Amino acid sequence: MLLDMLKFYTRFEINDVTGSSLTDHDMTQLHYKKITSLQRAVFAKFPSLRVFALSNVATVDNRESLEQHFGGLDGKGLLQIATFLNLVPEEVAAPLDWHRVDEQFLRELLITRHERRCSQLEALNEMPLYPTEQIIWDENVVPSEYYSGDSCLALPKLNLQFLTLHDYLLRNFNLFRLESTYEIRQDIEDAVSRMLPWQSEDGDVVFGGWARMALPIASFAVVEVAKPHLGEKKPSRVRADVGVTLSVRREIKAEWENLRKHDVCFLITVKPTQPYGTKYKHREPFIPQVGLVSVRGCEVEGMLDANGRVIEDGPEPRPQLPGEQRCYRVWLDSNQYRQDMDDLQEGADDVYESFNILMRRKPKENNFKAVLETIRHLMNTECVVPPWLHDILLGYGDPGAAHYSNMSNQERSLEFNDTFLDYKHLEASFPNYTLKCEVPEEKRQPPYRLIFEDVPIHKDSDEEEGEEKVEQELSKVISVQPYKYEARGPYPSDKPKQNSIRFTPTQVEAIRAGMQPGLTLVVGPPGTGKTDVAVQIISNIYHNHPSQRTLIVTHSNQALNQLFEKIMALDIDERHLLRLGHGEEALETEKDYSRYGRVNYVLAKRVDLLSQVQKLQESLGVSGDNAYTCETAGYFYLYNVMARWEKFQSQMSVHREETDVEKLRAVFEKDFPFGKFFADAPQPLFKGANYEELMDAACSNFRYISDIFNELEEFRAFELLRTGLDRSKYLLVKEAKIIAMTCTHAALKRKELVNLGFRYDNILMEESAQILEIETFIPLLLQNPLDGLNRLKRWIMIGDHHQLPPVIKNMAFQKYSNMEQSLFTRLVRLGVPTVDLDGQGRARASICSLYKWRYKKLEDLQHIFERDEYKKANPGFAHDYQLINVEDFKGVGESEPNPYFYQNLAEAEYIVAVYTYMRLMGYPAAKISILTTYNGQKHLIRDVINARCGNNPLIGWPHKITTVDKYQGQQNDYILISLVRTKVVGHLRDVRRLVVAMSRARLGLYVFGRVSLFKNCLELQQTFKLLTQRPLKLSLVPDDKYPTERLANADVARDAVKVVENMSEMAQFVYERYMAKMEELKGTLPTEEELQAMRNQLPQEDEDNVPEEVSEEPPEKRVAKEAPISKKKTAEAFKPTPILNEISVDEVEMDQREEVEKETTEEPTQVPTPAEES
Repeated sequence: MLLDMLKFYTRFEINDVTGSSLTDHDMTQLHYKKITSLQRAVFAKFPSLRVFALSNVATVDNRESLEQHFGGLDGKGLLQIATFLNLVPEEVAAPLDWHRVDEQFLRELLITRHERRCSQLEALNEMPLYPTEQIIWDENVVPSEYYSGDSCLALPKLNLQFLTLHDYLLRNFNLFRLESTYEIRQDIEDAVSRMLPWQSEDGDVVFGGWARMALPIASFAVVEVAKPHLGEKKPSRVRADVGVTLSVRREIKAEWENLRKHDVCFLITVKPTQPYGTKYKHREPFIPQVGLVSVRGCEVEGMLDANGRVIEDGPEPRPQLPGEQRCYRVWLDSNQYRQDMDDLQEGADDVYESFNILMRRKPKENNFKAVLETIRHLMNTECVVPPWLHDILLGYGDPGAAHYSNMSNQERSLEFNDTFLDYKHLEASFPNYTLKCEVPEEKRQPPYRLIFEDVPIHKDSDEEEGEEKVEQELSKVISVQPYKYEARGPYPSDKPKQNSIRFTPTQVEAIRAGMQPGLTLVVGPPGTGKTDVAVQIISNIYHNHPSQRTLIVTHSNQALNQLFEKIMALDIDERHLLRLGHGEEALETEKDYSRYGRVNYVLAKRVDLLSQVQKLQESLGVSGDNAYTCETAGYFYLYNVMARWEKFQSQMSVHREETDVEKLRAVFEKDFPFGKFFADAPQPLFKGANYEELMDAACSNFRYISDIFNELEEFRAFELLRTGLDRSKYLLVKEAKIIAMTCTHAALKRKELVNLGFRYDNILMEESAQILEIETFIPLLLQNPLDGLNRLKRWIMIGDHHQLPPVIKNMAFQKYSNMEQSLFTRLVRLGVPTVDLDGQGRARASICSLYKWRYKKLEDLQHIFERDEYKKANPGFAHDYQLINVEDFKGVGESEPNPYFYQNLAEAEYIVAVYTYMRLMGYPAAKISILTTYNGQKHLIRDVINARCGNNPLIGWPHKITTVDKYQGQQNDYILISLVRTKVVGHLRDVRRLVVAMSRARLGLYVFGRVSLFKNCLELQQTFKLLTQRPLKLSLVPDDKYPTERLANADVARDAVKVVENMSEMAQFVYERYMAKMEELKGTLPTEEELQAMRNQLPQEDEDNVPEEVSEEPPEKRVAKEAPISKKKTAEAFKPTPILNEISVDEVEMDQREEVEKETTEEPTQVPTPAEES
């Protein structure tokens, strides 16, 4: 395989001299040139090869034909041809005495050089996109997770530089395909091993288990094989019907029935040899145990109804099908089907007659086929990257060439809108510049227009000679010009929303860089306001360039929603906002920003605006139906509104010199034609002290009216387009100015967006360091080039390469192929200039010191020292952060019930006890998050919470229980972390994971782990040195109140501190506190008589209509009410209850904990996925 890679790159599509990329056509022309020169040489020198010389190129350029023609020549003849073509020297003498000229070498040289090359693109287009069993379990192609790093692998690498864009896309295509294959292998092994396939007595297959993600196939039939397209060998379409029986739990049945169009499933054949009752052993090879024979991928077209028709997704509800039998219509891979049919002709088995398992995957992890198709489509089209970005993407040239200071079209004047709060803020934001402002100090109010005098005025090409001298003379001076917003109407709601954040100088530099053309990289450590900077850049571009369109791309839906919620708080017209993808549902807003939500908004807004036109028409006394459509409104504006406004302007110009303000105001109020329309506005309409101010007020009022008609003109297209689909397309392509999507959505929908004619001028990427290289690149090419050029003007990337990289599950691809390197990280490594944000405003200064050492410069903002919440101590705790040592419990530290599924019961119990203590103190549950470094521990902590306090209304569930990796980008006031491992450090050795773990807390951070293990880890020493300076036993202040008045830097009296020795002591202490709390509460509860009196005061319903009362109380609460407190055992020592590991419960189900809790007890517990490190 390594040799194949070498052969591939020796014939790579690149000019060996200039380094420029060659197309398929160029390569064909080169091939013809070589073979015709060979034919000429043969024609001149060898009459015996005259047939070869006169033959058609296509008949002689394959290896067999060349061997036939040149096989008869001896060494002398071959040498003659080779020297004539300058392939070998005429004389083998120094310094070329190493050269081979033997017959075998010369023959191979001539044949290899002149044989027809297989087109890389054709090979790629004929490749099946779904992996088969031969690739999935081939250790040479997809190495297992045990890769040690000491051997060479036949895998492409992603480092700093690439030959061409084709090479870049090809390496990413291959690696993305292999990483997806590895994840598919894990899913297949997990699902099939849960189903426990055994061989029955008659040789058939029986399944001894069940799996959530897989079902036995009841029937399978290929129903259509369509004819190939012209010039192709593969069928144009292959469809099949798959029948299954959904005899599973209700929610799993719903998941199967909700398989959407284009979801990918896998058809699996197993022929087990193991008898009934054989247990599956996770540590032994998978294929021999289950007898797996074949795997084929398919894409769902839809579920069939009772009449055999595909049920289409649409606004109508889906029909309810009776019984448990369901049939799915699927598309098979045409390339794979053709290969399988060719193999069948040669005597292989027909794989399409033996499938017996249908497997689906989680939707979030199942986008691989669409992404691969997108990359393949990109390779089949001409990729046009902006010229200022091309070399940097490939890793060549000056890394700073795309920085705004080096761009020829750098803007000299910028309107910073509401970026600055006042003139002092502006002065502080540019410490290296001299500011000059010709306006008196009292009038220097924002907003400001800044003219950077160190930016050269754009020169023509014939003036370039003296340019260098001019640049040296330019001084670092900013000319400040305050300007006023144009008032938009008399109503208070017409005032624009304003930014209230006092940006730091580095944040202002990032905003300035983002507003300028070119590439901007912003490195944002935790808590430095990356999102606020991003939102301000978007707002400023929107106001500076109203005609330009900006694309926002993030890694996760959550980050996109955070960004969107902040954009909505700024002065951006909501009709210009659009959110694509499925995460829109999680937006915490009443407004719907999806495509159809925006269409509905536009239609509702149109009706509202037309009613305003109706009101205006009535106020002017104009007859007719002018407010019927946008078109009639437009005519009304032209002939009635504009005419009256122009008449008013000419009437008022006569009074320009009038000095009597009262008389002027009376004239304005009398002659202003729209006074009646604004009768409901704050009065008086005209409040000015001179003619100019009164005229400004009139213009402001007229602007309000003209805005109504401008919007209606924009909405006119929605009257002409009748269907929701057409309207949503128009919205996307024309109306929206700020379009937001995740990188996954961009990769999935690229073809659709390009075909629609989607256009944009700027890209802003949040969480760039978490996005895969290829998923960062695809959003650059979501539009077709215009006249051979890409219209992209700005590319802003915001991220932090010191936090976690993209998730790559396979170690070989992660480390050997460097697939975890994001494009953001690569550009930083190449030396592209970055703006490093250096002021954090999230965590206490003490907590920040745990991770600030990882950054060049990271300081605390002033409010960290001024706000009360940071000055006060954490109630009930002696320290604001602490590392708590957790020893083995009953001789057990970490455990591994299944491979890579790490748990630590002592730490889980300790964390839950501390959480319960915090809740009893009065901490709100929403302010506490529990994090851990492994999935196994996450499930264990959820189980412990469920058993101890989850259903107890006094304690309840914390805000989140999740892994450190999943919590990146989020924060909370108090964080409890379990490190889990007690034997080896594990993947916390990656400093980036440590930085994320330490930087999630604002006010309190409590870390539970085996101190002796982690403090000796070289990579983590900086942080653990600080953690181990404080006591390693939990120090509590039990007599504290929530909220406390105790200051964070105040010493606590020694006798007020309770030092907890171990987990058992903490659990016993919390138990006693809980019992005391219950006694205290008992005294405050109303008596039965008081309760009855309260009930009697409630409004009574008719007895017939009273619904039967159903108690929804959890059993713990009922027991607490019914049993007398005195009967509870207060002296009994704490005993941890055995925990049932419900590790089959995934993230979605945790939102419906109680329902799942009832049902999981009735079903066998599922085995967890192996290798599930975080």
